[in-house]
Amino acid sequence: MIFEIVIGLLFVWNVVVFAFYAVDKYKAVHHLWRIPERVLLTMALLAGGLGALLAGHICHHKTRKWYFQVCWYIGLAIDILLIFLIIKS
Repeated sequence: MIFEIVIGLLFVWNVVVFAFYAVDKYKAVHHLWRIPERVLLTMALLAGGLGALLAGHICHHKTRKWYFQVCWYIGLAIDILLIFLIIKS
């Protein structure tokens, strides 16, 4: 039961992160107020790596900045670690 809840929360969080990156890309294209980079990076590191990674590649957003890619993969590793720890317990 807890496994399903945590997986569901992780899924929802990654969808939210994906949406933030997509909205920021839209704002960049239309010269609107942008979401600060530190917000996007923090969201990726707080178990939002999969959503950030997918959004970066699908929306072609922030892919040239090395520190974004590092945060995406660290966030993805955190996602995997959380799932592993929940399965193991």
